[in-house]
Amino acid sequence: MKERPESQADFREAPSHSALSRTERRTPASRLSENRLSRRSFLGVSAAAAAGLVLPDRVLADPYTLLPRDSFDTRPVRVRGQVRVRERGLGGVGVTDGLSVTGTREDGTFELISNDRQEFVYLSLPSGYRIPVHPTGIARFYQRLRPASNAEAEVLFDLEPLPYSDESHAMLLLADVQTEDDREMGWFHEQTVPDVLSTIQSLNTPEAFGIACGDIMYDNLELYPEYERAVSRMGVPFFQVVGNHDLDQREQVDEGSTATFSRHFGPRYYSFDRGSVHYVVLDDVLWYGTGYIGYLERDQLAWLENDLARIEPGRTVVVALHIPVLGSRHSRENEPRPGISTSITNREALYRLLEPFQAYIVSGHMHEHEHTLEHGAHEIVNGTVCGAWWSGPICGDGTPSGYTVFEMREGEVRWTHKSTGRGFQHQIRAYARGADPGAPDEVVANIWDWDPEWTVVWYEDGERKGPMARRTGRDPLSVQLHAGRDLPPRRPGVEPYPTGHLFYAPTSATAREVRIEATDRFRRVHTALVPAPERDAGPEGSHG
Repeated sequence: MKERPESQADFREAPSHSALSRTERRTPASRLSENRLSRRSFLGVSAAAAAGLVLPDRVLADPYTLLPRDSFDTRPVRVRGQVRVRERGLGGVGVTDGLSVTGTREDGTFELISNDRQEFVYLSLPSGYRIPVHPTGIARFYQRLRPASNAEAEVLFDLEPLPYSDESHAMLLLADVQTEDDREMGWFHEQTVPDVLSTIQSLNTPEAFGIACGDIMYDNLELYPEYERAVSRMGVPFFQVVGNHDLDQREQVDEGSTATFSRHFGPRYYSFDRGSVHYVVLDDVLWYGTGYIGYLERDQLAWLENDLARIEPGRTVVVALHIPVLGSRHSRENEPRPGISTSITNREALYRLLEPFQAYIVSGHMHEHEHTLEHGAHEIVNGTVCGAWWSGPICGDGTPSGYTVFEMREGEVRWTHKSTGRGFQHQIRAYARGADPGAPDEVVANIWDWDPEWTVVWYEDGERKGPMARRTGRDPLSVQLHAGRDLPPRRPGVEPYPTGHLFYAPTSATAREVRIEATDRFRRVHTALVPAPERDAGPEGSHG
């Protein structure tokens, strides 16, 4: 594939992130299942305007005393069904209505008591079986709950065994496709889809799937069918995470804000297995009529507790959600605490539930790439498909627009950020001496997928000089493309972010060659030559 040069391009806004802070308190995980709160019931429609104004303050005051349940009439519904494989029952499969979780009996049958407010009955898809899909390629693991007049419902799920093991498999994480109009959707089809197809063909595994990690749309939900057409072209099953720009924003309360999303993609939160990895998708966007906060409501946390109770401690669990659990943007911008729309306000509850597992969390939302290790969980805030809202080839921190490729082998998780239009080897952007005006005698390297297990050293004229110094700063190309009121031309208002994955070295002004060598946690070596001062950006590095 011809690689697109990383310069100002012919395409690519700004998210509405709140600067409000929040007070963090803790509560035992054992309280999560008590007095469960339905996402769809904590605000009455008649009081929506007033409640919407006070909701953020209530959450900030104590995010772990979950909001009280309003009174809604519900009618119990008995759900009976079966999970089959070639017309024979399959036992041990998790089935849920989003509240309770049950397992199928040896003959594949199950029964659960739901209510007429629940939208779906769905599986935790087991490993060893194909992911069922709609004709578009969207994963189809759910059925609408449609009780009869006698408050009874029957459902049937048919699965097909895989002809190979899915112990080794790949997951493509596409964060923030975020197309606003036909033009941007066209770029997604013309640039991202062929790149994903090429990546899938290059992977050494027969089993692959994708996750769109929220903000699939940029408020224009009429474009969902075009996203589905793109999924169909990519040829692998896709799961979806709901983002803040995927909501029906005319709704005054959280209830109903995901109606369009669910019409296309099903439940807001669910789980499935591939090989020995347990995947969980969560909805951490709480809409209150005039904005949103990062929050996991009680029913969802109680469901997650029940879901994870079926998973052996020590297993690998990958959680996908849109708003980061924590992230570090606030500390890089010298804020005392994370904003309530850029982090999960009651994140301690999630950390507690994940403690028994080898936990990875994948998120998007921030239009940057970083790794955060907190409470035993490794969170990857992923760079975006759209870069800085389809305004150019990079995110605000300098990470190239693209997606993350995860490869799972016997429970081991490996990942690589894949830049759209470039090879896997493109992992470093090196800048000439003085490219950062604040460091006139130093070269700079942006290593976007860096985490604390990496080592980064530099060589001058073939001589190893030692480790480079990591410092917070702004990527020089992002400054060139984004800094100022009128830049970028297509999305004025995008600004360069301070990032924690810049590395500096004090090179000699007479050096003929400066080479940067970065070794990641998987012992892969990436190199890049520093360009001459008159050039804007370095050549693509190598990867071994």
